[in-house]
Amino acid sequence: MKKLVADSDKCTGCMTCVSVCSKTYYKTADNDKSAIRITEADNGGFSIAVCDQCGVCKEMCQVMALRTAANGVVLLNKKKCVGCLVCVGECLRDYMFYSDELPTPIKCIACGLCVKQCPAGALAIAEGEA
Repeated sequence: MKKLVADSDKCTGCMTCVSVCSKTYYKTADNDKSAIRITEADNGGFSIAVCDQCGVCKEMCQVMALRTAANGVVLLNKKKCVGCLVCVGECLRDYMFYSDELPTPIKCIACGLCVKQCPAGALAIAEGEA
């Protein structure tokens, strides 16, 4: 299984990963259009929210717009998606997102572009068991 893993202890809150994600997939630096969310943690540090590829969203999708690829990444077929957002609402960890400006949800596909750009080394691509 391939997934993006985050080390919140290393995160500086620079938002580079958020920006890279939204620019890559939506051609805009818009935090609401990123598959990664950074928030301030209670301890004064930062918390990184990103899909762990658990697959609950796939099970909830009534139009079967989500599938698991051979590498373990859960992918969204935007042509099949009807924008009902059930997957977002059923995500156990609140790792799927949406923007009022987009017709479909936003989900990490573990592409790794954010990993390459993170100056703090807070992100990595992991291979292995779920």
